[in-house]
Amino acid sequence: MAQAVRRLAGVRPGAATHRQGGGWIALIPSLTLICLLSPIIVGLTGTVLPAFGVMPALGAETPTLAPWSDLMAAPGVGRGLLVTLWVGIGSTVISLAITVTILAAWHGRVWFHRLRRVLSPLLATPHAGLAIGLAFVLAPAGWIARLISPWATGWDRPPDLLIVNDPYAIALIIGLVLKETPFLLLMGIAAVHQVGPDPALQVARTAGYGPVSAWMRIVLPRVYPLIRLPIYAVLAFALSVIDMSLILGPNTPPTLAVMVLRWFNDPDLTMRLMASAGACLQIAVVAGAIAAWRLAEIVIAVLARPVLSDGRRGGSGTAFRLGSALPAVIGLGLAGLALASLGLWSLADRWRYPAALPTAWSLETWGRTLPGLGRPAWITLATGVAATAIALVLVIGCLEYERRAGVKPTNRALWLLYTPLLVPQIGFLFGVQTALVATQLDGGWIGLIWSHLLFVLPYVFLALADPWRALDDRYARSAACLGASPNRVLFRVVLPMLLRPVLVAAAIGFSVSVAQYLPTVFAGAGRLTTLTTEAVGLSGGADRRVLAVTAFTQTALPLLGFAAALAIPAIRFRHRQGLRA
Repeated sequence: MAQAVRRLAGVRPGAATHRQGGGWIALIPSLTLICLLSPIIVGLTGTVLPAFGVMPALGAETPTLAPWSDLMAAPGVGRGLLVTLWVGIGSTVISLAITVTILAAWHGRVWFHRLRRVLSPLLATPHAGLAIGLAFVLAPAGWIARLISPWATGWDRPPDLLIVNDPYAIALIIGLVLKETPFLLLMGIAAVHQVGPDPALQVARTAGYGPVSAWMRIVLPRVYPLIRLPIYAVLAFALSVIDMSLILGPNTPPTLAVMVLRWFNDPDLTMRLMASAGACLQIAVVAGAIAAWRLAEIVIAVLARPVLSDGRRGGSGTAFRLGSALPAVIGLGLAGLALASLGLWSLADRWRYPAALPTAWSLETWGRTLPGLGRPAWITLATGVAATAIALVLVIGCLEYERRAGVKPTNRALWLLYTPLLVPQIGFLFGVQTALVATQLDGGWIGLIWSHLLFVLPYVFLALADPWRALDDRYARSAACLGASPNRVLFRVVLPMLLRPVLVAAAIGFSVSVAQYLPTVFAGAGRLTTLTTEAVGLSGGADRRVLAVTAFTQTALPLLGFAAALAIPAIRFRHRQGLRA
């Protein structure tokens, strides 16, 4: 069984025989793939069968196309599908364009090397928390309108404008770009470091090419294949996101994923057949969009060949650099305003329009709201810590197996790793919920932690893989020559040297767990609620101050995790500069 799973992942059978790859560590890759793939396979089966009328629990045992007929006749499906494609493709194109321009314009500069630190707070911010803060900023009575009123606009009262939940989903696209761009930038920076383009860029600069022109011609064609899967993951997420769509997206009609969720939650249980058909349609939309994106890549690559070889040197890149800084400054400004607005509204006692700041401050809302958030906060913390700990054990085991066995993952293994990020959550989590109900695990800790682990593990692996593989193998060899066993080398040499990357990967995994909305809804079954489900539920019309306290608490947990990940190595290795870095 283990050999079969390793072959599926693209690991050469028997590769461990010439290195220290045997023992318990050789079982970790197989266990990891089982943990990742088995819920998806079960979930897809539990979604596809009801889509064709087979759901014995409801007395539907004969295959039929009636759910698809009902889906096609449902009001608003066509419009919702168009909005879904517009939001998913539009936000991904904008995020990718910003990423490429920033990488091309600022490569090799001091600011480029500090970019990771700037992006960490944005990456740690949960989707729902950022969306709620952005709604506080962009709304007609939001912070931006207050800052420019009435002196610049003449507005003495909020304007009658539909900005948040607008029918064209502009606010949703802005929110997605703010969340997707940091992820793509981090993946792009890692890919640039993996390519090591500096020698080739020096040759191009010697030949007279400008810095941006040289980067576009030499680095981009080598970097893009390395970030192709992250781009597909971003596209799949944008096409099927639910929590941000509920907060910022249109309502009449909403995106396809939100429609499907509403059908799943309908009191009429027969609606679940049509909802399953809608979930299958969502999978088809994501698969079709990825295929169309791949086709566009091929066409653009063919059309770009004459441009890449036309010999134009380009200028100094100053204007391009200034232009690339504009969306970065706007994005950071909006994100900063969104996070600050959560804090302001949580402390506001009275904040009438058009005052730029609250006219009265109070901690009364905190004192009134926090007791009710105790249990959701505890569930959020416990689930995040448990899922992250399990993910760390599995990821470290996989990476250590690579090191001991001397193997490298293939593209097939990367595709398997990205599977939970490429398959829409709404497409298989209903099937997972059905399986949990059948095994009486719904609304329990095992199902909740496992559902979060599906999405935590890929991000932990992506965050830790490059630092782990970049560690000089001579340290482990030296320890082995002194008689240390492989496990002793792992715990006494490798892990202490990689303490900071391990903790940063853990912080990323924890932030991913905190942000999970749909897995909590399906696996928690209403009995286990987290801060994210509470925040999304309150966003439908609760007191802004209560909503701000909930969203601020949700956002604070991942930020505290990142702070701990940076502080612990600094304290632990305060006398060892190399290990601190």
